[in-house]
Amino acid sequence: MRFTACMLAIATFCLTAGQTMAANVVPPGNRNVEQPGIPGASVRRTKAGRTSFDAKFEKVRDLLANDRQLISKIKSTSRAYGIAPIHMIGAIVGEHTYNVDAYDRLQSYYVKAAAYAGNSFQFGYDGETVAEFVARPQFADCTGKKSSYSLWSCRERVWDSEFRGKSVDGKSFPNNRFSAVFFQPFFAGQTFGLGQINPLTALMLTDIVSKTSGYERLDENNAAGVYEAIMDPDVSLAYMAASIRHSIDVYKSIAGVDISGNPGVTATLYNVGNPDQRAAALAARNQGGETQWPEENYYGWLVNDKLVELEGLL
Repeated sequence: MRFTACMLAIATFCLTAGQTMAANVVPPGNRNVEQPGIPGASVRRTKAGRTSFDAKFEKVRDLLANDRQLISKIKSTSRAYGIAPIHMIGAIVGEHTYNVDAYDRLQSYYVKAAAYAGNSFQFGYDGETVAEFVARPQFADCTGKKSSYSLWSCRERVWDSEFRGKSVDGKSFPNNRFSAVFFQPFFAGQTFGLGQINPLTALMLTDIVSKTSGYERLDENNAAGVYEAIMDPDVSLAYMAASIRHSIDVYKSIAGVDISGNPGVTATLYNVGNPDQRAAALAARNQGGETQWPEENYYGWLVNDKLVELEGLL
């Protein structure tokens, strides 16, 4: 479901006009008694790998349990972004249980990242780079956006409204996500590294990561640099923490709810993305008076269900 910028602005105004109202704290645990359905794509990937979700969970849990260096990095990165480390643990476990297999040790992620260093490729579609594409007049209203998140979110909205599945100036564009069309030079749906971060998400978060962790800002004209960042475990952890921090902040400011104590909800948002629009949708549902809580999906449900075990890793 999509929501317009107008809806987002209205929801933000209604619930933050003075920010005098305290955020409602989301109760711990899952709202769903049983795990929501797992997407078929995830099921097929797991079967193709001749493994199971239980086996993949145990593998990533053991990776975390046996790598105190990684746990130390997670804790220090979490402190820098003002979030509890269990949120990062949940995101890593969710990604490696349902989307990819975990490597046996952290060093393998560094080796994989090094394989992409210096590779020459670019972000674009059908001979048009993304920089050329966003210079089109349809994106004019995005030019003045001050933060990388607002800039790329604006461009993503313009893609959805003006280009997705349409023919513009004699050129046809796929009915697919902006990130899948312009930011996947290898194949659509590909994410990388310990945090399985999408290149577009990294570009959105580059301001906060640069400010908080001191890493160089990412540039859409340097695709290799973006991939190096999201594949390097140290940098990837910063982007993961920034993503979680952003979700917590917008749910508090837009929807008036505090999700910082529910790792299943933050893991769900890490999985599905678009936290601003989802927070606006929740705010709209709660205008009637009775509070509705954000619900976890299959991915977040696992995190809350295994929470005691996962907290033991810390």
